[in-house]
Amino acid sequence: MKNIGASAGVFPAQGAQKVGGKIEEEEEEEEEEECHPMENEMIFYLREAPTYRISAVGRWCENTAGKVIGDADVYFRHIMSGQRCESVRDCFTGWSECDERSAEKWEALCERIEELDGLEEYICDEKSVEL
Repeated sequence: MKNIGASAGVFPAQGAQKVGGKIEEEEEEEEEEECHPMENEMIFYLREAPTYRISAVGRWCENTAGKVIGDADVYFRHIMSGQRCESVRDCFTGWSECDERSAEKWEALCERIEELDGLEEYICDEKSVEL
């Protein structure tokens, strides 16, 4: 995982508490929970043909304790342009330099990625996966 070096703060609101018939402002410490943006890129490839590769990227925020805040943003990179693709199949949009033999291998790689359970965790946790 790679820290990309930015942060944002969140401050809790102060609450009111009833004490002995009076309402007093509860003085809470303003604890700032920092959000550390994280990013990881993972490359999927065919075991039998390692030159067939598709890159996936995961971006998320972690607090100072290392816990994930919110949901991870996971996407793939187009094999020619490197642009963001929402699905693994979008990585081939507009690409026509594929013969029948190559098309079978790209199809196999796409199917194996789509069938992978816990894709987001693999990408964000830097787990190694043989396809």
